[in-house]
Amino acid sequence: MRTHALLALFLGSLVVASGDAGAAEGHLADAVNRNVFRVCATPGNLPYSNEKSEGFENKIAEIFADELGRPVEYTWFPQGLGLVRMTLAARRCDVIMGTVQADEYTLNTNHYYRTTYAIIAKKGSGLEDVNSIYDERLKGKTIGVQAGAPAADHVARAGLMPNARSYRFMVDTRHESPPREMIQDIEKGEIDAGVLWGPYAGYYAKEFDDLVVNPIVEARRPGTERLDYRITLGVRVNEVQWKHEINDVITKRQGDIDKILLDYGVPIIDEDNKIITEPRGPVKGTN
Repeated sequence: MRTHALLALFLGSLVVASGDAGAAEGHLADAVNRNVFRVCATPGNLPYSNEKSEGFENKIAEIFADELGRPVEYTWFPQGLGLVRMTLAARRCDVIMGTVQADEYTLNTNHYYRTTYAIIAKKGSGLEDVNSIYDERLKGKTIGVQAGAPAADHVARAGLMPNARSYRFMVDTRHESPPREMIQDIEKGEIDAGVLWGPYAGYYAKEFDDLVVNPIVEARRPGTERLDYRITLGVRVNEVQWKHEINDVITKRQGDIDKILLDYGVPIIDEDNKIITEPRGPVKGTN
């Protein structure tokens, strides 16, 4: 089984703390700043976040701040081990955007979107409607995949590894972007298709008019890594009231959240594995 660190890295926002983080926070009183919406975030990590507030998590943070009537304030920490311990657990900020629902080191809110891996191909390639790694049309094709990512397990089981092109998985996102490299290689015809985490696939494929992104929504096969995840906000483990406040905002502003995700090309799927193409609720916008 993969570590939480690897899982969080492919999701694009590392939310894993050292093992003692939960115990250290368990006895603390609510430390939430009610005057500022304090966000723990990773710089230079598009499409998620950057210091210019250009990522979709930046935009979603603004929705929460708007609904709570507070300005956003960031604590920046590079992607890597120690993010929770050095930011949230240290009470330097009050929420981490983009946590995995099953993460054991933070208290998770309700999920505000569910997404999955996707297959990217060019229009006219004969692969533009492929939405399964096990589709026979991928046999003998050159497929891009990030080595060590959960999707690589499926690529191997489908017998596609002999012709696969590997892209780096764990990098400093401030300086490298293997997902963007993969998308560019598909566009240039250097590879036939790519299997990539949905938020990356949708965001970078938007740069080209002739690329198609198909979310993978087929049932998980026994013994394989899962490809879909519910994404939440993470708060300190003892701050239940704060969690409820965040959940209320998610309920009220789901339409606004969905609109931002869709604008950034993030594939959203519902609990029945249906692809969501319109916001699920009214769109109010932010101030």
